[in-house]
Amino acid sequence: MKKILLFALTLLTTMTYAQLKPVLYADGDQKLHGFSIAPAKGSKGGVLILPAWKGIDEHSKTVAKDLAALGYNAFIADIYGEGKYPADNKAAGEIAGYYKANFKSYQQRIKLALTQLIKAGADPNKIVVIGYCFGGTGALEAARANMPVKGVVSFHGGLNKEASRPAVQLTPKVLVLHGADDPSVPQEQVMAFQKEMRDSKADWQMIYYANAVHAFTEKSAGNDNSKGAAYNELADKRSWRHFLLFLDEVL
Repeated sequence: MKKILLFALTLLTTMTYAQLKPVLYADGDQKLHGFSIAPAKGSKGGVLILPAWKGIDEHSKTVAKDLAALGYNAFIADIYGEGKYPADNKAAGEIAGYYKANFKSYQQRIKLALTQLIKAGADPNKIVVIGYCFGGTGALEAARANMPVKGVVSFHGGLNKEASRPAVQLTPKVLVLHGADDPSVPQEQVMAFQKEMRDSKADWQMIYYANAVHAFTEKSAGNDNSKGAAYNELADKRSWRHFLLFLDEVL
């Protein structure tokens, strides 16, 4: 009996993992390696996941699997590409900084990933873009480019936009899930972002989580708020629920 149960558990684990499929695509000569996953049956819509500054990680894979279990097609974007993945925080900061400054290149990589999400079976009329940290910045860039998506969600993402860039009327709905004590996003950037949303006549929401700093959904960040980045279980759970409410609304 124990052997049968062990075999069943092993098979279930293998099947769950097998649903997360590697996808090779490209931006010109640059090879990109994303991951796709589909729900067991039917689909409520598609979710494009933009990872944090180190690129595709276990957290983004877990989010994709959770979304598939809830009935959504999901695709994890590869923003950097083969041979460009950062080995440490310093390298991650440099390459993420490049894409923040060269936002059109960032937007291009997001558009390519959206195409892959649709190719994998997502309804092109029912898509949301979400991102974590650096990926949260990308989600906002998807909105600023008025990509054909219903909404975007930033989890503890950067909010900054160069002042020289004009505010344009935004079509996607915007949800920002923000740590109230995040030291990486100064108050002046928060105020500038809110002004941008008003000037853009956006349908936007910004939710603050008490005692939460940067990376509050990332368990590997530890729990020391004094470091500026730390996991917060309550903020993680609350932000996920707020995200699911947003999905129900826009899709």
